[in-house]
Amino acid sequence: MPTIAETSHEISKLYEVDHLTRRERNARRNKILFIDRLLNELEQLNIVEEVVVPTPLRTQCRRLLAREGHPLGRGRAEEVTIAEWMDALYDVQDGLMFTIGDEDE
Repeated sequence: MPTIAETSHEISKLYEVDHLTRRERNARRNKILFIDRLLNELEQLNIVEEVVVPTPLRTQCRRLLAREGHPLGRGRAEEVTIAEWMDALYDVQDGLMFTIGDEDE
C-alpha cells in the first residue's frame, strides 16, 4: 500500500502533466483563433477585390507561417497573392485542428 508521500508525489506529477497539456491546448486554440482573424481580414480584402495585402497583415501572415515552418513564410511577402496566403493559413490551421482532435481519443 502506497504511503501518503508517494500518493502526494503521484498526484503532483499528474497535476503537472495536466497543467502542461492544458497550456499546450490553449496555445493551439489561441493560434487557431489568430489564424481565423487573419483569414477573415484576407477574405474581406478578397470580397472587395483588393489585390494588395496591407503591409501589417502581410507581415503577420509571414511571421506566423515562418514560425510554423510553412514554405510561404520564407519567401518575399510582397509577391504573395491573397489566395496563396489563405491557402497557407488553412494548411497550418488544419494541422493544428487535427492535433487537437487526436488528443481527445
